[in-house]
Amino acid sequence: MASVACIGECMVELRQAQGGGQSGGQGGLYSRGFGGDTLNTAVYLARLEVKVDYFTALGDDALSDEMVTAWTAEGVGTRRVVRLPGKLPGLYMIQLDAKGERQFFHWRESAAARRLMDLPETDEILNSLMSYDIVYLSAITLSIYDQAGRERLFAAIKRARLLGTRFVFDTNFRARGWPDRDVAREVFAAAFEAADIVLTSTEDLLALYPGESHAELMARIPTPELVFRLAEPVSLLRFPDGTGQVGAEPMTKPVVDTTAAGDSFAAAYIAARLAGSDPVEAAQAGHRLASLVICYPGAIIPAYAMPPKKRPRPAISRQATK
Repeated sequence: MASVACIGECMVELRQAQGGGQSGGQGGLYSRGFGGDTLNTAVYLARLEVKVDYFTALGDDALSDEMVTAWTAEGVGTRRVVRLPGKLPGLYMIQLDAKGERQFFHWRESAAARRLMDLPETDEILNSLMSYDIVYLSAITLSIYDQAGRERLFAAIKRARLLGTRFVFDTNFRARGWPDRDVAREVFAAAFEAADIVLTSTEDLLALYPGESHAELMARIPTPELVFRLAEPVSLLRFPDGTGQVGAEPMTKPVVDTTAAGDSFAAAYIAARLAGSDPVEAAQAGHRLASLVICYPGAIIPAYAMPPKKRPRPAISRQATK
């Protein structure tokens, strides 16, 4: 069975409850949940019947226990989750302003996940990457490690690729996670050079390379397989056998919440490629799932709302990179 290693961070989420107070008011009610881009992808991969393990570090607190229990219930493997005594997961709060726009506030500087590349267990964790068919991470993942940690991770991914593991990089860019855009551009270039598949968007790349055309942005990415999502629900594809363009089907339901649209797209794309679909078919699957996800509140939709399962093709076998 094909397997995926998802690397990243899941945080405690405080979301302003409906009717919980006005912007600028005296407090309000908040609901608590959990959130993280690569964790969202891992959950959707598990629901699409892909064997997936989540790589992160958590504390030894009750909130971290809840996370592990929830992930296990979704079918996400937790054997690569390191528990650090005395540490806590990160925290972020979503608050609505007077116009209903979301504002994010983060407390994550001392979060356990930031230590993953600097632990006694790190070598064992990184060496295990070569046992997976795909390693998936995002730019948010890379932003929580320091330069030495990123170099250690990239070196492990390169070793794994020699044995046939493929590296999928999602350019989920959040400026607040980087000291400046020059550092982000350097890290992106290193990830592009190492990746087998890049999932990106105009939203991410124009924040780093403002004013460039679609062709110029795509030319920056040397990876053999590229999915470039535009502002409209269309993806431009480049792969060894050619190019393509895939658009989402027209929406028949109202859009409720765009959270995790990209995360779910990534899961469906990866699952389809592992099942033997070509990039065009995989992008179609990505758009279909993302179109469902945005019709429900929150990052993870109810299990009953998932698309019906299709009979998979034979899985793609691993081939060593020369």
